[in-house]
Amino acid sequence: MGVAPSKTLEQQMKEHKRTIDRAVRELEREMRKMEQQEKKIQKDIKKLAKENQMEAVKIMAKDYVRTKNYRNKFNAMKAQLRAVGLKITTMKSTLAMTEAMKGASKAMVKMNRKMNMPAMQRIMRKFAQESERMEMTQEMMNDTIDDVMEEDGDEEEEDAIVGQVLAELGIEAADIVPDAPDGVGTATAAPAPATRTPTAIGAAAGGGGGGGGGGRSPSQERQRRGSVG
Repeated sequence: MGVAPSKTLEQQMKEHKRTIDRAVRELEREMRKMEQQEKKIQKDIKKLAKENQMEAVKIMAKDYVRTKNYRNKFNAMKAQLRAVGLKITTMKSTLAMTEAMKGASKAMVKMNRKMNMPAMQRIMRKFAQESERMEMTQEMMNDTIDDVMEEDGDEEEEDAIVGQVLAELGIEAADIVPDAPDGVGTATAAPAPATRTPTAIGAAAGGGGGGGGGGRSPSQERQRRGSVG
């Protein structure tokens, strides 16, 4: 006779869980029978009490109490079996998680063995250099294309389009232009106060006469006015 192969832990746990579930179902079936029997005993007790058969009522009452106690015991047993089943389910889940972690650990060990950190660092440095070179090339190409495609008057046309769009939206261009820093470009120089140059009294009088009486003494001025008169 050949020796039967030993069952794995997972198979044994499945069998135990199946046995517990079967026992719980049997207990529930017996509890339903006892509950029906209790109802029947209650009816019989009421019937015998109406017939005034007190001795039979006492016997039926003992049977009723005994059946009820057994049903309570079966209920407690069912709760204990369900607790054991939950423990087995928890152990099964823990076992599955342990096996998964074991497989993941083996895979990580293999990956770490195949990884060459100096080679990866060289690859990353090379990648960074090539990326920077590509960005510089792309920037130079963009500048060249902009220089070739740009035409005279494009800026004026762009400003006109922006102004038209802002006008349709009811937005003034001054509302979106940021304020200039204090003291830069926007400050208007205050007008310098007018200075009066002091002049000599004689010079002011001479200027008022149109230059005709410049340099005359008061007596000569009187003689001139008298001859004219």
